[in-house]
Amino acid sequence: MSWPRAWLLALALLVSTFSQAQLRLQLDDAELSASERQASQQLLQEALGAMPPRFKQRLNRHVRVRWRAMPVEVYGRAGRFSGIELNAALLPALSDGSSATTLTSRPHGNVRRELLATVLHELTHLYDRAQLSPQAERLLQHQCRQREQSLGAVGLPDHCRGQTVRRFTLSDDPLLLDLAGWPQRVGRRGAREQVNHQVARSPDSYELSNSREFVAVNMEYFLLDPSYACRRPSLARYLSAHFAWTPATQQPCAGGLAYLNAGRDFARQPLGSIDPQRVYQVDYLLAEANDALASRWGHSMLRLVICAPGRPRGPDCRLDLQEHLVLSYRAFVGDVQLSSWDGLTGAYPSRLFVLPLGQVIEEYTKVELRSLASVPLTLDRTQLEQLVTRAAEQHWSYDGDYWFISNNCAVETLKLLRSGSQHPHLQALDSIMPNGLLDTLVARDLADRSVLNDAAEALRLGYRFDSFRDRYQAMFSVLQAQLPIAQTQVEDWLSMPAEQRQPWFARADLRTSAALLLLEQAALRRQLLLAQDELKRRYLSGRDGADPTLNKAGGALQQILANSGFLSRPAELLEGGYGLPQRAEWQRLESASQARQQQLRQLSDNLDQEVRTLLEPTRLAELQATEANLIQLGTHLRALHKVGGGLQLP
Repeated sequence: MSWPRAWLLALALLVSTFSQAQLRLQLDDAELSASERQASQQLLQEALGAMPPRFKQRLNRHVRVRWRAMPVEVYGRAGRFSGIELNAALLPALSDGSSATTLTSRPHGNVRRELLATVLHELTHLYDRAQLSPQAERLLQHQCRQREQSLGAVGLPDHCRGQTVRRFTLSDDPLLLDLAGWPQRVGRRGAREQVNHQVARSPDSYELSNSREFVAVNMEYFLLDPSYACRRPSLARYLSAHFAWTPATQQPCAGGLAYLNAGRDFARQPLGSIDPQRVYQVDYLLAEANDALASRWGHSMLRLVICAPGRPRGPDCRLDLQEHLVLSYRAFVGDVQLSSWDGLTGAYPSRLFVLPLGQVIEEYTKVELRSLASVPLTLDRTQLEQLVTRAAEQHWSYDGDYWFISNNCAVETLKLLRSGSQHPHLQALDSIMPNGLLDTLVARDLADRSVLNDAAEALRLGYRFDSFRDRYQAMFSVLQAQLPIAQTQVEDWLSMPAEQRQPWFARADLRTSAALLLLEQAALRRQLLLAQDELKRRYLSGRDGADPTLNKAGGALQQILANSGFLSRPAELLEGGYGLPQRAEWQRLESASQARQQQLRQLSDNLDQEVRTLLEPTRLAELQATEANLIQLGTHLRALHKVGGGLQLP
């Protein structure tokens, strides 16, 4: 159906009028000298020139600007008269040109730059809280109808949803709030986090006070800092899309996103780089439940399936296990991983760790005897790369509070998926349990669990990593077949004191002795895990100096746990700057992280000697007895091998 010609002409006139409307800054110059007037006008013209065209069109008004007395620490503010006030004490320096060379301790460096940022900041406040004019609202409604006809309801921007076009604003946009650090609370539909935990690597802590100041501060850097899109790529992408405009001064970004590898290998340089284009898939990685009370719902992680250098992006990248990384939110204090139950108090920070896949597999399958399910997420290419970028940003900036129920690994992972991928079907999704989150992702077609249907194929292709528990149980069945032991489960056998397992060794044949050796190695691994946990807790409880034994003998342990904290909060390695580290900061970052890592390596060489003096007597005795069992079994096996020939295990 064609529109009447008069309607079309009216619409064209409306569009023309709206497109020609412009923000105008009107200087209150009645009491200014000629030089002050000229310098002020130049400042305002520079501010207008930095603004996006759409910003100036939508904020279609005269904005008065005047100089007036105010506290020395204040550069300016949006006045009650809907204009902008600047600190008159700074006017002489602006007028004589010295403001450009007068350095400050404030983020933008010199006085003139701070004044320019102040004008941009306050204009953003006016823009953010401005109501649409009737003409602009009608035009926006027309644009929304067109978008709905071409994209459908799913593709509509937030301001087009509902019965009427809501007022234009930035600081209450749900996506902006997610990216800014006030995400939607999981389990509390519609409610937002009250505290911003993106506290590290901030350009100006004032941005954390509320979402309005966050928008204004970030507009300063979006418009004035050529490296902003490289330091805060998610926010730069959002602002560029919002204004349909990119600053002409924006610099190209060097390839790769910096991260610190929190693996245990102290001989390895921890600083690494992720190229989002080399990430083939992102999997939801679930450490499945075991019988431990704190682990019965599993643990949520994300796995980055990264292609080896030179390999084209494709299914074969799933076999490049040495390249794969795991993103894991954990409750840590100085690199001390704590039981989830300690998180009930919210006393410990929750941080995003980047770990090698191999270490995660060993942690869960061999030590905790838990299987891992690696289920691909159904993200398109843009969503995937945005998620990887967002994860890197969180790795450097986020320092949250771990709560076992309300802010656990599943909650943190879901918030990252929402803000990172910006997938529309994730916004209404809620789950506070790791296994429940996987079920919900599958139900919403956001994850493909069919890769687990064929168990053998899932193991071969790395979609599943089985717990060693079944292997240990198979070894235990060998014992049951030959020895009249009372235990029925391998866990019962491993929980026995080492000295009660030892008498059975002499009665074992070659095959059974080999099974006993593997089980004794598992028992030693279990004892080492318990000893490690004991020492960590003792370290945490003794940090106040109340434990004299820890103070005298635990130097290496204390230094390792204290100094390795940078792996959980990498921002502490860099002073100045904000957001993702840039190439100019990499040399300092490499040097600082390598020095820390070398120190940790030296300390770890001394740790074995000191650790034994710190263990409780019963733990030390059990550890020594298990090691003695291994020596005895080795001797027994060699003797049987000489007599009986070859060895065949089940």
